[in-house]
Amino acid sequence: MEYKKLPDLKGLATLRAVVELGGVEQAAQSLHVGQPAVTKRLRALEDCYGVALMQRKGRKLELTGAGDKVYAYARSALAQQRALIEDLRRLSRGQNQLRLEVTFAIGERLLPALLLGFAEQNPQFRVFSRMGYSRHIQTRVATGLADIGLLELEPDHPDIQVQRWLDDELILVAAPQHPLAMQDPVRPGDLYRHSFVLREPESATRVTLERALRRQGLPRLPTALEIGSTDAIVEILTSGRHLSFLPRFAVTDALERGRLCHIALPDMPIGITLWIARNRNTLDNPVADRFITLLDTLSGETASPSTPTSTHAP
Repeated sequence: MEYKKLPDLKGLATLRAVVELGGVEQAAQSLHVGQPAVTKRLRALEDCYGVALMQRKGRKLELTGAGDKVYAYARSALAQQRALIEDLRRLSRGQNQLRLEVTFAIGERLLPALLLGFAEQNPQFRVFSRMGYSRHIQTRVATGLADIGLLELEPDHPDIQVQRWLDDELILVAAPQHPLAMQDPVRPGDLYRHSFVLREPESATRVTLERALRRQGLPRLPTALEIGSTDAIVEILTSGRHLSFLPRFAVTDALERGRLCHIALPDMPIGITLWIARNRNTLDNPVADRFITLLDTLSGETASPSTPTSTHAP
C-alpha cells in the first residue's frame, strides 16, 4: 500500500472550512491562520491527489467533481478523528465508565430502558452509548474502542468474546387494513404481489432477510423505500400500503397497540439472535460486568422464556 503521499489532516480541515464557510478569507479567520496559509494547504492537498479540487466561478470558489469526493472524504476523516480523540480521552478517565455500542434497532427500542435501569442501579458509573451497524461495532470492539457491543449479527473476530443475549425473530408486518393481513394462509410467493419498505442494505435486519430469501431460493423483494430507522418504517406501514420484515422486539409496542399486525409466514420462519460482544483482552472491566448482569436480568423480561445464554469459543 502506498503511504508516501497521504493527505494532511490540516489540509482536509482547510478544504472543509473553505467549502462550508464560503471562501478563503472566512476559512483563514476560522482556522486562525493567514490567507496565504489556506491557499498553500489547498495546493498541497491538490498535489497529494494530483487533481484540481476547486475552481473559480466569478468571485466564488466551487468544488470540482474530484473536489466533491475529497470533501466528502474530509468530512468522514475529520469526524473519525474527533471520535478517536474522544474515545482516547474516555479511556484515560479510568474504570468508572462504559463505552457501549448498539445497532440502530436495539438503540431505538431496547437501549433507553437499559440505560435508565443501569443508571438507577449504578449511579457512580457513566455510560457513553453510540449506534451503528453490526460490522462497524464489531470492528470497534475488536480494536478496543468499545467495551461492549450489542449486535444483531454474530461477531466472527478471534479477539471478541461472544455471548448470546436474546433470541427473537424477523416477522412480516403490515397495517391491519393491508390486503395480505386478511389472507390466510400466506405463502412466500404471495409477497411479490406487494410493495415493501425495508431497512437499508447495511443493516443487520436487511442482511438477515436477504440470507433467508436466498435459502428459500427467492429473489429480492419488490422494495419501494429503504429507510434507516425502524420507527420511521412503522409510521409508513400504518398507511396500509406497504409490508416490511422487522425484528419482533422492535415492533412489540406497535403490535400491542394494534397499529401493526403480524402476518404469519409458516413456510419461511426467520429466527434472529441478539449478541453481546466484548474484547477478550479487556475483560477485566467491572462496569462492563455490571452492565452484562443487568442484561441477563432484563433478558427474561424482554425475550421469550426459553431464551438461553451461553459463551462461544472463537
